[in-house]
Amino acid sequence: MLRSLIEALSFGFMQRALWAGGLIALTCACLGVFLLLRRLALIGDGLAHVAFASIALALVLHQAPMMLSVPLVAAASLLILEISERGKVHGDAALGLVSSFAVAVGVILASIGKGFNVDLFSYLFGSILVVTKAEVWAAGVLCAAVLSSVAVLYHDLFALAFDEDYARASGVRTAVVNRLLVVLSSITVVLGIKLVGTMLVSSLIILPAAAAFQFAKGFGRAILWSAIFAVSSIVIGVLGSYVLNLPSGACVVLVNFFFFLIAFLFTRF
Repeated sequence: MLRSLIEALSFGFMQRALWAGGLIALTCACLGVFLLLRRLALIGDGLAHVAFASIALALVLHQAPMMLSVPLVAAASLLILEISERGKVHGDAALGLVSSFAVAVGVILASIGKGFNVDLFSYLFGSILVVTKAEVWAAGVLCAAVLSSVAVLYHDLFALAFDEDYARASGVRTAVVNRLLVVLSSITVVLGIKLVGTMLVSSLIILPAAAAFQFAKGFGRAILWSAIFAVSSIVIGVLGSYVLNLPSGACVVLVNFFFFLIAFLFTRF
C-alpha cells in the first residue's frame, strides 16, 4: 500500500488534485464556521442546485461551465439574501425557493440537451482527479481572497455570526459583510463542484466546521480545527480513493463524516 501511495504522489494529476482540493477545503472550512453560526449551513446545498442548472445551461450553449456558473451562482446567492431580508421569508425558505426553481430548470435543460448527459453526470459526482492547472490557480486565488477577507473582517464577522442586531448597532456594515460572505460562498461552491460534485459539495462546508464545534473552545480555534479536518479529509480521501479504486468525492465526504463522528464521541465519553 505504501508503494501505491508513493506512486500516486508522483503523478501530476494527483498533485493537482491534492493542491486544488486542499485549497478549496481550506476555503470551505473558514466559510463554514461563519455559515453554521449564521444558520446558513445549507446555502452550499442550495447554491449547488443553482450551479447544476447553470452548468446544464453552459453545456447547452457550448460554453465553459465554470465561467458561466460563477456569475450566475453569485447572482443567485445575492437573490437568496435579498428574498430573505425583504421578502418576509426566512433564509431556509428563500434557499428552497431558489434551489427548487434551479433544479427544475436544470432538469429541463438536461432533457433538451441529451448529448451532454455524461458531462453533466461528472459534475453531479465530481472529478477531482482531472482538475487542470488553471483550476488549481483559481482555487489558490479564491483561497487567498477568503483568508484575506476573514483576516481583515474578523471582528465584524465574529459579531455578525453571533448577533446581527448587535453588530449593526456597533457600526458593522452588516449588509456589505453578508453579501461578501454569500458571494465568496457561491464561488467556493462552484469550484468545489469539480472536486466532489453538486451532490456532495455542501458537506465540505458543513462537516469540518460541525466537527470543530464539538470540542473547540474559542472562535479562532474552531476555524483552525475546521481547516485541519477539511484539508486532512482531502488528502486521506483522495489517496484512499486511488488505492482502493473508489469514487474520490464520496471518499472525501466519508472521511469528513468520520472526523465528525470521532469529535462527537470524544466530547460525549
